Amino acid sequence: MINFSRSTFTWHSHPWQPDTHYKWAGGFVGKFGETYHVRFILDSKCKLRNSTGEKLAELFLGAPCRNEYTIATNNLFQIPSGEWRMAFSQNSIPSIANQHSAEPEKTRVKPLSQSYQNHKIDIRDYTKATYLSDVRSIIESTLDGDAQNALTIYEDEKTGIEVELEYPINVMNINVKEKEFQVCTGPILLPDLSTWDSQDIHRVFVAHAAFSRFDQVEFILRRSVDAATEERKWLDQPRGRDRFELINSQYQPSDFPPPRPKLYAYNETWELPAQNLIISTK
Repeated sequence: MINFSRSTFTWHSHPWQPDTHYKWAGGFVGKFGETYHVRFILDSKCKLRNSTGEKLAELFLGAPCRNEYTIATNNLFQIPSGEWRMAFSQNSIPSIANQHSAEPEKTRVKPLSQSYQNHKIDIRDYTKATYLSDVRSIIESTLDGDAQNALTIYEDEKTGIEVELEYPINVMNINVKEKEFQVCTGPILLPDLSTWDSQDIHRVFVAHAAFSRFDQVEFILRRSVDAATEERKWLDQPRGRDRFELINSQYQPSDFPPPRPKLYAYNETWELPAQNLIISTK
């Protein structure tokens, strides 16, 4: 059972280099040549297995932050505001989807070794854990204040790949009298198995999960949406530093101005047969 609140990913950046066009490229405000470390906790784990049970890949979803200026002494948040979040495997960084699962997107996988000087994936486990597969035990564990994770396993129909998800239960609903429970929690990482190339997953989805039985799960997936024109006027108005301020306004890149951050909505749902278990520890 993973202790997600103590499991982390840490990287050490390459020396910061000036950008050809932008003054605050990447939001960095320090001196060129400087490096920095970043550490974040993990939100969920995803493991892929083939039909014989062999592990194919293991992926994680990291905790998010708002777009910021690094490392500044004031004006820390970037306005317009966006969300920065990273998914990763043991070797690479896949793209996080912004569209409906049926819509193709331009994706790319970046090797971790290329992105950072060095990195560390530190998974911490609870020393003792109990698997709960009956409602009474789940209710007792919840009322006792135990730490709880969910384990959800489903098979992808097209590829035959088995997907195992483990994620902390942040929200649990129980009906003691009627012996009912419902997990509704997230965020979690879902793989886009249509992008699996036998080495890497190229696209993943950010989603939430819900289930109230042991043989079925529902996911609701995140995607980006466009705000109305009248709303974009204030959403896109910079305050303080402008993330896209040019070094020389007369020397613009071909795609200038780049798009401002979009908003996110959870709308697409998947309802799948699955095996669900609750894992708990005192």
